[in-house]
Amino acid sequence: MATIDAQDSDLREMIGRFRVLILGRANAGKTTILQKVCNTTNDPEIYNTKGEKIDDTVVKSSIKRGNHDIKNEMVFKSNPGFVFHDSCGFEAGSEGEFEDMKKFISERVHATKLEERIHAIWYCIPMDNSSRTFQRSEEKFFLECDTGHVPVVVVFTKFEALRPVAYGEIKKELKGLSAEERSRRIAQRVEELFTNTGVLDRLSDPKNRARPKSHVRLQNMNQPNANSDILLESTTLALDNEELRLCLVSTQQSNLELCITCAV
Repeated sequence: MATIDAQDSDLREMIGRFRVLILGRANAGKTTILQKVCNTTNDPEIYNTKGEKIDDTVVKSSIKRGNHDIKNEMVFKSNPGFVFHDSCGFEAGSEGEFEDMKKFISERVHATKLEERIHAIWYCIPMDNSSRTFQRSEEKFFLECDTGHVPVVVVFTKFEALRPVAYGEIKKELKGLSAEERSRRIAQRVEELFTNTGVLDRLSDPKNRARPKSHVRLQNMNQPNANSDILLESTTLALDNEELRLCLVSTQQSNLELCITCAV
């Protein structure tokens, strides 16, 4: 912790805030993840490129009309050290939104100033429809987007949705087994279902321009005791820049163990 505290003010001056682009389809659980990262249940405040706060009603109205600006910044009062950008739009099939997203990534990946760059990309893929895990939007992003040095962490959200599917497929085999053995077999079937989606093979396709540094599984994130620790840890390890790593660790407020690990 001492190392982080000693360097914190210098990091803030050099990097500013830790900037994340979060991608994924509607209802992938993106907002919930960001709330967990920032330890809040409140909605974020939205700011335009001039730093002016945008009224909530204007934001909601724009999104409904499909007129979302990826350049807008989302900031939670509970932790203003994070800045988030949401891709909202291109996943629905809008070519214009996709091109805007590609341009935004290219500009922010190659920005001269470190504080203007995006520092990490979280791509959320929901698992509540395992037959449609890797859709056209995911294919286009990973095939066409040059994310440069910025680490991409794939976040498999709603992973708990695989458990009832697994149970339904093998429930006859579970009769007469101990609770421990039933749990083990259901977990095994969940792993098989996940493997059978082929999503990891698609993500590791050598043709992809964007290649994930890592992936994590999140489940039951709507529960009060759920946290984003595994996502923050994975992102920290994916960062090649030591200053950015320390910036993320000092910005996040929920994972004390991560602070201690990086301070050693």
